[in-house]
Amino acid sequence: MFSLKNKIAIVTGSGSGIGKATAITLAEAGALVYVADINEAHANEVVSEITAKGGNAVALVSDVTNQADIKQKYGAIERIDILVNCAGISQIGTATTTSEEDFDMVFTVNVKGVYNSLHVAIPIMQKTGGVIINICSAANRVGIPDRFAYSMTKGAVDSMTLSVAKDYIKDGIRCNSISPARVHTPFVDGYLRKNYPGHEQEMFKKLEATQPIGRMAKPEEIAALILYLSSDEASFVTGTDFPIDGGFIKLNN
Repeated sequence: MFSLKNKIAIVTGSGSGIGKATAITLAEAGALVYVADINEAHANEVVSEITAKGGNAVALVSDVTNQADIKQKYGAIERIDILVNCAGISQIGTATTTSEEDFDMVFTVNVKGVYNSLHVAIPIMQKTGGVIINICSAANRVGIPDRFAYSMTKGAVDSMTLSVAKDYIKDGIRCNSISPARVHTPFVDGYLRKNYPGHEQEMFKKLEATQPIGRMAKPEEIAALILYLSSDEASFVTGTDFPIDGGFIKLNN
């Protein structure tokens, strides 16, 4: 089950965090994975980790906010069976404390970046069919303090997922999204170092306590759901958002 042998996958933002875990997981399942990331060093590190274990991967240094760059990079790939739109950034602030510059930045990466990837990849996928998985967020479902712009972008990703699923179902393209709650990624560690120097462990425990299950998710747990949705075992699944949140959405309200 869940074999991706002979499949070709692109995972954006796969230089770290959820994207990295996803690239590794899909490669372990047999896919040729294009490790797409704006950071060349990070992309190469992930490729090295995959190939050292006998997997197949290629670094695809690319900027999701630049449509011309995405057209060039995706256009050189013979086929796209799986596209995981994982590239994204977070931002902290309310409607009144978020600057126009920050709003534009998070929108450009999290919304336009997904659009650019979809815009270029879908015509390629229409030839053979395929699977698209967009990374949404529990912030799309639940009001989270100080996440105004970030939550807005994830609402847009949810809407794009539904539109793509409906528009291209006859082309054999399935499109779903997943909505994680807090995941222990390098972003979390960096956020704690920056905002709570000397109190990182204390604040880490407080963040974990906000999850009803008592801890943050591991990136590998998110990647496991992405593997399922990428596989033929999920061939009857499209147009759906999957919470993977340790009970955060339903049990906190």
